[in-house]
Amino acid sequence: MSELAKNLIPSDAQLEITQIKSAIGGKQNQRDTLRSLGLKRIGHTVVRTADAVTVGMLNTVPHLVKVEEAK
Repeated sequence: MSELAKNLIPSDAQLEITQIKSAIGGKQNQRDTLRSLGLKRIGHTVVRTADAVTVGMLNTVPHLVKVEEAK
């Protein structure tokens, strides 16, 4: 169940965040946001809680990541 990052709201849910596009050629703040999320390369997946900080970071780079609810 893929979600658009813009539709996320802070909650206690666990999110699987996968980088799907490269940050090369992107703005510096977008590259920094991906690193802060723990993403290092295309296809890399991390699991984070959907707190306000994480949701804000995902709203900064919705075009570079795929967000799914962790099982």
